[in-house]
Amino acid sequence: MRQIFLAGALLALGQSLFAQEADIPAVYPQLSRDPQGLLQIEIGGVRVPMRQSEPEHDLQQFRRPPVATAKGLEFDFGGSTLSGTLFYGLIDPDDSRHPLPVYFHSSEPIVGGRASIDLGRLSGRYDMTGWEKSGHGTLGFRVVRADGMLLHDGKADFAKTADGFASVPTLVEGPFVNLLDHQGATLRFEFDRPQEAWVEIGGKRFDSPSQRLHELAISGLEPDSLYEYVLHHGGFAWRFSLRTAPRPGSRAPFTFAYASDSRSGNGGGERDFYGTNAYIMKKIAALAVHEGAVFMQFTGDLINGYAEHHQEMRLQYANWKRAVEPFWHHMPIYAGMGNHEALNFYFIDSERYVMIDQFPFADHSAESLFAEQFTNPTNGPESEDGAWYDPRPRQADFPSYSETAFHYRYDNVAVVSLNSDYLYAPTLAETPESGGNLHGYLMDRQMEWLAQTLKAYQQDPTIDHIFVTQHTPAFPNGGHMADDMWYNGNNAHRPVVAGQPAREGIIQRRDQYLELLVNQTPKVAAILTGDEHNYNRLHLGPGVNIYPPDYPHAKIELSRPLLQINNGAAGAPYYAQETGPWSEHVRGFSTQNALVFFHVHGPSIEVEVLNPVTLERVDAYTLR
Repeated sequence: MRQIFLAGALLALGQSLFAQEADIPAVYPQLSRDPQGLLQIEIGGVRVPMRQSEPEHDLQQFRRPPVATAKGLEFDFGGSTLSGTLFYGLIDPDDSRHPLPVYFHSSEPIVGGRASIDLGRLSGRYDMTGWEKSGHGTLGFRVVRADGMLLHDGKADFAKTADGFASVPTLVEGPFVNLLDHQGATLRFEFDRPQEAWVEIGGKRFDSPSQRLHELAISGLEPDSLYEYVLHHGGFAWRFSLRTAPRPGSRAPFTFAYASDSRSGNGGGERDFYGTNAYIMKKIAALAVHEGAVFMQFTGDLINGYAEHHQEMRLQYANWKRAVEPFWHHMPIYAGMGNHEALNFYFIDSERYVMIDQFPFADHSAESLFAEQFTNPTNGPESEDGAWYDPRPRQADFPSYSETAFHYRYDNVAVVSLNSDYLYAPTLAETPESGGNLHGYLMDRQMEWLAQTLKAYQQDPTIDHIFVTQHTPAFPNGGHMADDMWYNGNNAHRPVVAGQPAREGIIQRRDQYLELLVNQTPKVAAILTGDEHNYNRLHLGPGVNIYPPDYPHAKIELSRPLLQINNGAAGAPYYAQETGPWSEHVRGFSTQNALVFFHVHGPSIEVEVLNPVTLERVDAYTLR
């Protein structure tokens, strides 16, 4: 127990020391180190120290393999002060398409971070998985803190031995269907310790060597075909299914789903599951599968974030993934970054509060952590290196965009997912001298990549519809009038890199974005956004006022209608409607939880919005 607690403390200390020893990126000239080597930032002529802290909880606490005993399993969640309740129950891999634990009628206390489970209590009439006969089984468990906070849902595989029980390598995440195309997919899955595995699908076998995290490419399948796949590891076999995409340009009818903003909500219980609204996300994922969605796009604010410690963020991401896991076994989910995916250094004194993206960027930034947690396409822009504001053109000075900005296709639909919180400095609007990027601002190299990507899809005869999605609305309508791509109409806000403000302000950059989507790319069907915790649709087009009074810069003329569909209603605390220059063109505004479905029928698209809790229809209309 003490060893686990010390390991967590040493991890936090090591992370802090790592930041102290790492080279300061050239994009942050205002940073320096004090005589002890600690990071500090200069704001208004004052040097402000970086805060030193420890995570409240971390993923390693709950991913440590249990110890086998003669009677069952003993868990050590670390930290002598952790007390609460351990709920547990068996998981039957063959009793449901979406296997979940069936909790036993009793629970066990967690005292000093420890709890023990007598597996014999799950025998006889309570052995619904047949583990006594097969000699192995899977246990699902839930850690609940003494104050009622739900901390983590975990899994533990076990085997029956002559002397009692054995703890064996456990599939703790996945398999998740990713990177689906008309010939295959990539299956992502993770064990609590290195383990070899293999997948059987379509009469073929795909092997993966012993490791913890597996990203196994499946290929050679037939288009638009349903396949059962079986993940084997040790003596365990997990059976799921996936359907390959149609051949590009087939134009067969299909449905996909969209939502964002599932960080912790109000109401207690699973609505506040240490970083995420697991209750609503389960409902959303279940509804998406039930309605036949072939994929779901989820753009940002998955978790509470705004953390200082990687392992705490990993715990929040794990809780989000566990909520949707039973459905992600079958249907791809593409996740994009939002502002709450921020991983920051905090600089604080009695008068100042400054936050910037963590570094080294390659393996310690919010972007690198997000890329670690998901298996997304790697076809996005490289970074902002090479832009005019790059302080060292021959060296890497920015985070990678890999797996945080990307594009993908399904039949005749293309989705371009942007990162509107890249190099994010949450306090930049108040302290521009801190440097970094603004919430909602798409930086130059990403804009260049967006233009190239849209042009390629516009020229592709097999693509009829393009959806562009980023977390921040181009036109906020409830909750974020003071930022996003509007900032109350103040164009002065912009990124600051190496002491240099960007040439274009936030509204100018918004207009450049609109020029690409509206005027240059007719195939763009809609902008999909979040950030504001509500559902609404804004009808843009000629004659819609999108400027503040006396706007001094050039104005864009929109050549055609285009919808901005905002669905930040996946469980985060709601925002009511606010007033902007374009408010008379807003339709369907709702603070109810919502999931947007796009029913694609070749050249036409019908939109249906459903409440995942009540199953009521929130909105419906023809998009094309």
